[in-house]
Amino acid sequence: MLDRFALADLDIRILGAPMAGGPSTPALAAAVSNAGGLGFLAGGMVSADDLADTITAARRQTSGPLGVNLFVPQRPVATADQLSAFAAALEEDAERYGIALGAPRVVDDEWGEWAAKLDVVCDLRPELVSFTFGSPPEWHCRRLRDVGIMPVATVTTVREAVIALNQGAAALVAQGPGAGGHRATFDVLDAPPCDSLDDLVGALIACFDCPIVAAGGLATRADVQRMRNAGAAGVQLGTALLLADEAGTNSVHRAALREPRRFTETVVTRAFTGRYARALNNRFIARHDGDAIFGFPQVAMMTAPLQAAALKVGDPHGLAMWAGTAFGKTKTGPAGDIVRELAG
Repeated sequence: MLDRFALADLDIRILGAPMAGGPSTPALAAAVSNAGGLGFLAGGMVSADDLADTITAARRQTSGPLGVNLFVPQRPVATADQLSAFAAALEEDAERYGIALGAPRVVDDEWGEWAAKLDVVCDLRPELVSFTFGSPPEWHCRRLRDVGIMPVATVTTVREAVIALNQGAAALVAQGPGAGGHRATFDVLDAPPCDSLDDLVGALIACFDCPIVAAGGLATRADVQRMRNAGAAGVQLGTALLLADEAGTNSVHRAALREPRRFTETVVTRAFTGRYARALNNRFIARHDGDAIFGFPQVAMMTAPLQAAALKVGDPHGLAMWAGTAFGKTKTGPAGDIVRELAG
């Protein structure tokens, strides 16, 4: 089956970024799509059943196109000794909040959960499915295309793009170093590239004949226009939508984004999840970045109770407040208004 969707079909070439952990909601995705762009749902950290409910809820609110993001299953890299050592480093934090750390269990059937999510998207058929942390086997991309879904890979280098396109991706999201949240590097042990988004987009456009979406550190109309003038088929925005009315961004995170004098910078850290990710710099990162280990998603399981406790008491220094480098330009208001303003 031919793809039933193309980025050129969008009235506004803006895609909402999938933001796991709460900010991405059906209402936010629908609002972006209703404005003429493409709204995204985050499927990486939810069950297959919850993903189905989320897609269904978004469909009720828009007749426009939708995207879903999935995390490609990861090979375990942390040893039991490493996990124990990091747990020991976190004990003082656990005592402060009066909670127990989460158990860093190994996910035995991660590919089984992936298969269940693939069944969900093939049944409910969002227009686009993107992948983060790698590219799935070729036949998975072929299965999506057979039911009219565009498979898209998030990449940080030309090498990753070659792998993804050889595996069947139809388009690429070029994630630059200014992106908030997790870096999309295929190998968890690789340090995230520092090459600029402009250079990455230019290299991908020069090398490949497929749509390229620019992402990472973009928050103004000038940013969007610069990427479009460079040849990007679209621009993906995440941090720019964190304060939108429809976003599920928690109250502590929202308050921190509104206090640029208190939280003055973002940093890339493994402290919260065991994978490189960009967040507002806070006490937790200062204390534990040096102790951080590679170990996604086990580290995320360990820190989840700490973050929940910090949120409960309103402590921004115990939370992962994901944000890109342009966080100081994030605006409030309806997502549709934000998208239309940035599109120009």
